[in-house]
Amino acid sequence: MIKPGSTARRHGLFLVAAQAILGAQMPMIFTIAGLAGQSLAPNACWATLPISLTVIGSMLTATPISAYMQRHGRRRGFVVGALGGALGAAIGAYGLYVQNFWIFILGALFTGIYMSAQGFYRFAAADTASDAFRPKAISWVMAGGLLSALLGPELVKVTANAMVVPFLGTYLAVIGLNLAGMFLFAGLNIPRPQVKAAGDPMGRSRAELIRTPAIAVAMICATVSYALMNLVMTSSPLAVVGCGFETSDAADVVRAHVLAMYAPSFITGHVIARIGVEKVIALGLIILAGAGAVAMAGVELENFFIALILLGIGWNFGFIGATTMLTSAQRPEERGRLQGLNDLVVFGGVTMASFSSGGLMNCSGGSVQAGWQLVNLAMLPFLVLAGGALIWLWLRPEAMRTH
Repeated sequence: MIKPGSTARRHGLFLVAAQAILGAQMPMIFTIAGLAGQSLAPNACWATLPISLTVIGSMLTATPISAYMQRHGRRRGFVVGALGGALGAAIGAYGLYVQNFWIFILGALFTGIYMSAQGFYRFAAADTASDAFRPKAISWVMAGGLLSALLGPELVKVTANAMVVPFLGTYLAVIGLNLAGMFLFAGLNIPRPQVKAAGDPMGRSRAELIRTPAIAVAMICATVSYALMNLVMTSSPLAVVGCGFETSDAADVVRAHVLAMYAPSFITGHVIARIGVEKVIALGLIILAGAGAVAMAGVELENFFIALILLGIGWNFGFIGATTMLTSAQRPEERGRLQGLNDLVVFGGVTMASFSSGGLMNCSGGSVQAGWQLVNLAMLPFLVLAGGALIWLWLRPEAMRTH
């Protein structure tokens, strides 16, 4: 006899494993893509363009992958994502081998297919969960990133200089992770949404969804949390190395950051259940502001570590909180429509942040230190925007009724 909730827990375990194994490629890519891009790019301002193209690929494929999962199920959609990640890494590896920047960034664009699919792991965890278990299910899956944070940077250290061409071994390792990890999805058996019959409820249109106060605020807070995290993280390896530290130091900073992104997930769901989702999002925004303050206070290695750790914790509270708010606001027939729209908006914001990061870091400040200051200062107006939206929602109790 299957106990209530056991299906959601079983699916959660498979998604945790996928987040840990397949997800290791993201800290690997975010650690080295900017450094590899800097060595290949014809202009230093384009150093972070590979990361930007990955985010663009994620933004462009979010809606199609969501629609594909709506028709064919989560399992097939996640396999497509893993194959996209393997293809992107293969193209990137070839670009490194022939020392062609444009081929390299084409591979980065295809890597975005995996990044987009990974974003739906958290939604898949919520699909079969009860209302009470939903925030915990989302947190479980996000906690799988702890293992990816340990695995990814260690693989960078082992593979970055393992071959004559720097970083080529890392991209070959990413191919292996995708091909091996996709077999985890065989354990998923999440029911596909039923095909609509004539007269079935169609749910709200995209325009109606985005005008729903709780949904709008959730999307704003998710976008700001993710975009600011990406803005600072994208430039951090360049800043660490540019301030005289080693590539291994940059990998350690990224590892500490990714650990901080996912470690709170063990408690985030419980905290949401205890104090409410709005307060958790607000706490996340405050911690993000603290990360910027620490980063601007100095460029010693400990500043990088503390700032990036705070950045990860702030992202966790802000993003998981916003995801919980969003899933609580959707109706079953709106799932694919709303989730695709949400990730299109979120990764649109992340794309702009990623593009801005390289320009602010390399082409605006006149020095590495000045560029790093500008990257962190740029967080302020967006934190004000998200905080203002959250306060506006608090002041309108009727707007909290999401359905």
